[in-house]
Amino acid sequence: MKRYLRSASIAVILVLTLVLVLSTLLQAAALEGEAQNRELVVGTKEAPPFAMKDKNGNWEGISIELWRRIAGKLGLQYRFAEAASVPSLLDGVRAGDFDVAVAAITVTPAREQQVDFTTPYFHTGTGVAVEPDRIASWMPVVRSITSYSFMQAIGALLGLALLAGVLIWLFERRNNEGFGGGVVRGLSSGVFWSANAMTQRVDASIIPVTLAGRIIAVIWMVVSVIAIAVFTAGITSTLTTKRLHGMVNSVGDLSAVRVGIVKGTATEDALSRMRVKYRTVASPKEGFEALRKGTIDAFAYDRPILAWMIRQGGLSADLSEVRFEPQDYAIALRSDSPLRKELNVELLEAEQSDWWKDVLFRYLGQTTN
Repeated sequence: MKRYLRSASIAVILVLTLVLVLSTLLQAAALEGEAQNRELVVGTKEAPPFAMKDKNGNWEGISIELWRRIAGKLGLQYRFAEAASVPSLLDGVRAGDFDVAVAAITVTPAREQQVDFTTPYFHTGTGVAVEPDRIASWMPVVRSITSYSFMQAIGALLGLALLAGVLIWLFERRNNEGFGGGVVRGLSSGVFWSANAMTQRVDASIIPVTLAGRIIAVIWMVVSVIAIAVFTAGITSTLTTKRLHGMVNSVGDLSAVRVGIVKGTATEDALSRMRVKYRTVASPKEGFEALRKGTIDAFAYDRPILAWMIRQGGLSADLSEVRFEPQDYAIALRSDSPLRKELNVELLEAEQSDWWKDVLFRYLGQTTN
């Protein structure tokens, strides 16, 4: 009897498990069929060259062409709906207003908690645009001269001159009238002599007469020549670089300038982690306008979009060589979307195709990303 009950229980559990699995499969198939049969709402926003409108108001761009290719191969019906920003796109996906979102959407941990993403299809980084008119602007030079590092170099030279002056005074104060006459007068004469020696303008009326004083003088003259040469070379190189390329030549320079970013973008999170202060603007166009007016010194945004806007829009800005915070663009969709696997397969196939290389070349002038 017990053996019979045990066998019956196992049979019931197996049947229930089978029913549950079949129900799940049928539900997934129904959702997938529904997604393929009904018209999907595809959210997007202006982000040239990935998503933009032509003169007739039709959407085009790298991401748009990629979506059209995938949707065509999967037989999906869809329509585009415009949003104002990437956060608006993600909010729309999460709320169910959009089935998917396609533009230049960077995958971040915070966004991954809100919505799901496909496999990335474009790999890039954050770039920095700067004002190109370096010859007319002396502000980078002025800021370099008043910088902490410049003041440190000046302080080091003055410290060496003071040390040499004190040593000369100590050895000469009893045997040389030029360094005598009390502590204040003697020290001032010693420092004045060392400053003149550093600039190769020694006053013949005040010269060391003791052996120790002359040894110190010779050593100081040699050291001062080397110090002046190093200082001159370093400051000339720095000022030339700042004069020609501005204040942003490395990621570290961002902390010393006024940086502008678009509010709600991945760049905002990146600069916050780097503890770099920034100002926010509503759109890339406003960022370039702020750069032109001089209210910011650098505008940080997705590098390919910056390059596109500068090249195609005739904007007065240069793209710096600075690049930071790697970014991956992907398609955003709801966490329960049945389309994710099929989209991933099609994205991987598209990335390995000659068609994708042609698209990148037409928009970016490159075949890889």
